[in-house]
Amino acid sequence: MVKVAVTGAAGRMGRLIVKNVVEDEELQLAQAFDVVEVGRDVGELAGVGKVGVEIEDAKNLESKLDAGILIDFTNADAAVENIRVAADKKIKLVVGTTGFSEEQRKLIEEYCKKVPAVITPNFSIGVNVFWRLLEFAVNYLANYDIEIVEAHHRFKKDAPSGTALKAAEIIKNKLKEMGYDRKFVFCREGLSERKDEIGIFAVRGGDIVGEHTVYFIGFGERVEITHRATSRQAFASGAVKAAKWISKVDKPGLYRMNDVLGL
Repeated sequence: MVKVAVTGAAGRMGRLIVKNVVEDEELQLAQAFDVVEVGRDVGELAGVGKVGVEIEDAKNLESKLDAGILIDFTNADAAVENIRVAADKKIKLVVGTTGFSEEQRKLIEEYCKKVPAVITPNFSIGVNVFWRLLEFAVNYLANYDIEIVEAHHRFKKDAPSGTALKAAEIIKNKLKEMGYDRKFVFCREGLSERKDEIGIFAVRGGDIVGEHTVYFIGFGERVEITHRATSRQAFASGAVKAAKWISKVDKPGLYRMNDVLGL
């Protein structure tokens, strides 16, 4: 069995990841790290009963981390450091943290030259199919106005979501191949006549798990492509699938869910 460590283990996603790892026959939960709930049995926190793995202080990650794979759902600053530590120790990575700056992305690319890593803003199988559908749609709707609207719970820290930004990048890159140059616009106010742009907008409220809609708007018609997550289980099961896949990969570098799913 592959030994798995989880950082951000006390968070909403961390607890769900722990539950899924514990229940999987191919993976073994070996360690859990966080800055809160230190010393508590992580299985109890995740609702699966005692598993004999206590949450360790994330500050001690460098000296304590010892597993085959690290799954990270934390925040951008913490994740960059966690990735560095894991890469130095040649521990494979599965990272679902979002909100990285361009500088942080470059650091991550350097770190992952040492170790195989699946890093994606969204592990949902449905979202990855959603991204592919967008790429297909652009082939036929490149001259339509394109807007992206995403909605998440009120506690989400980064905006727009990593999933929305990834969708925008996919569309922009495909358009560029076709000779179109579209810029991103993140808000509109006052006199703001539409130009050659891709609008990206964030809604925050309540307990929305995650919704993304891309509008292709023409004269007389519009096409909407939407993905709605009704449970974080979609993300957790995808992350566990990625962990099992990366466990069999030996070549260092950054991989995507496209690779995991064979899309």
